[in-house]
Amino acid sequence: MYRYNELDSQLVNQRVAQFRDQVRRWQAGELSDDEFRPLRLQNGLYIQRHAPMFRVAVPYGTLNSEQLRRLAHIGRTYDRGYGHFTTRHNLQFNWPKIEDVPDILAELAEVQLHAIQTSGNCIRNITTDAFAGVAADEIIDPRPLAEILRQWSTFHPEFAFLPRKFKFAISGTAEDRAITWFHDIGLQLKVVNGETGFTVIVGGGLGRTPIRGEVVREFLPWQHLLTYSTAILRVYNRFGRRDNAYKARIKILVQALGIEAFRAQVDAEWAHEKDSPHTITQAEYDRIAAHFAPPAYAPAEPANFPDDPAFARWRARCTHPHKVPGYTAVTLSLKRHGVAPGDITSDQMDVVADLADRYSFGELRVSHEQNVILTDVRECDLHALWLSARDAGLATPNIGLLTSIICCPGGDFCDLANAKSIPIANAIQQRFDDLDYLFDIGEIDLNISGCMNACSHHHVGHIGVLGVDRKDKEFYQVTLGGRQGNDAQLGKVIGPAFPAEEMPEVVEQIISVYLAERHADERFLDTFDRIGIDPFKNKVYAGRAHGRSKSQEAA
Repeated sequence: MYRYNELDSQLVNQRVAQFRDQVRRWQAGELSDDEFRPLRLQNGLYIQRHAPMFRVAVPYGTLNSEQLRRLAHIGRTYDRGYGHFTTRHNLQFNWPKIEDVPDILAELAEVQLHAIQTSGNCIRNITTDAFAGVAADEIIDPRPLAEILRQWSTFHPEFAFLPRKFKFAISGTAEDRAITWFHDIGLQLKVVNGETGFTVIVGGGLGRTPIRGEVVREFLPWQHLLTYSTAILRVYNRFGRRDNAYKARIKILVQALGIEAFRAQVDAEWAHEKDSPHTITQAEYDRIAAHFAPPAYAPAEPANFPDDPAFARWRARCTHPHKVPGYTAVTLSLKRHGVAPGDITSDQMDVVADLADRYSFGELRVSHEQNVILTDVRECDLHALWLSARDAGLATPNIGLLTSIICCPGGDFCDLANAKSIPIANAIQQRFDDLDYLFDIGEIDLNISGCMNACSHHHVGHIGVLGVDRKDKEFYQVTLGGRQGNDAQLGKVIGPAFPAEEMPEVVEQIISVYLAERHADERFLDTFDRIGIDPFKNKVYAGRAHGRSKSQEAA
């Protein structure tokens, strides 16, 4: 992974000192709350429903064991002993004191972490596939180019005050696992006639106006990643709306202009930038790529697995193909039933750090599904790893299944939320607590967001749940058929929203239709695409009407 040089360290340490002085001035009354607000946001510090929330950047989801141990220490020392991994590869602490944040930043800087650009109308954390560098279907490792993007975008003076926040995602695999179709700029690495480059997607996004992005350039040579991105951002900076925050994202501009007119604007700007010093040289790429050289893999040893059904179940759900024979990538589930999805305790962070040192060359990843991944585990070590992960509550064998729910903090924490998310996730997990039943149902993505900002990507869940507010009561709208991947699509709303207490039954009714209608070996999406939304809709609302009539009879 990338390691800071002297200039990187100087830059981050100066930012720590700057914010320490800003906090001092705010405490002394020299800065008003309004003056302090943009300064704290630039350092990842929000004010949430009950307390400040502090967001730490995890560039392209990569951490080492030393960094995770430091995050564990920060959770114990300055928070309530846990953190929350988000769909943007960041870690959030929900209870820090504002006056402690400069000290937290200083501790992060010691292990080459920071909170820069985790908020504000700037270029946010660069994300990619959590299996980057080891995936069996990888075409090109995206991490060196993701790091080049990170360095270019950090403190970029021209793009520090964009109309709205701006997000990149980059994929280097045959199957897109970075949701590139729903980012402001999505980059899909490819090789054409022996030349490496990108398909560039622009104007995607979820939130209040979910839009699948459009291809603005079919093939961009990798050397022009920064020059072409500069051209796109300049067009956005010039023409993006600043009078209405709800219409300020680049997706609105692309839709307003149309992709052809937008492309023409970008090409005109790129003509001035194309061969500028921002063109990436082979020497610069090689310098960065050297940080991502593969570890010293040992020769494969035979793996003799015990006859243990629990271990076999975990291995089936939580291990993933690796490009090196004899190795596998392992997902440690943060979706244990009864725990807020994505939450990890400080004690668990220490366990994961130890496991990374013992089994994965000291490195780990964070996925946008809010789990932790050890990327380089020998197959012969899997059973020992499973025993340790199980003891720490990190071996729930539900990855890709219905209860591996992607969920935002929702109304329990977030000031923007219309409804709570965590209790709904916990109630659904409790309803589907039978592992045999879960395995029979098969792969289903369930995503729950507490508001239209869609932090949990509910629009692309196979089953998506959105919290809405109706006359100060919490209701939940359901979408079906959303998906990530190469054929990424938005889900379709099935109808009127449901009260919280009905949500486990609603999900059960949806699943019952699938199980009744599926053909052999059909996944949920296969059945949904074949029969359409109406059978699900009819079942759910018929069951709801029946339940109401029974209640009326009892009354």
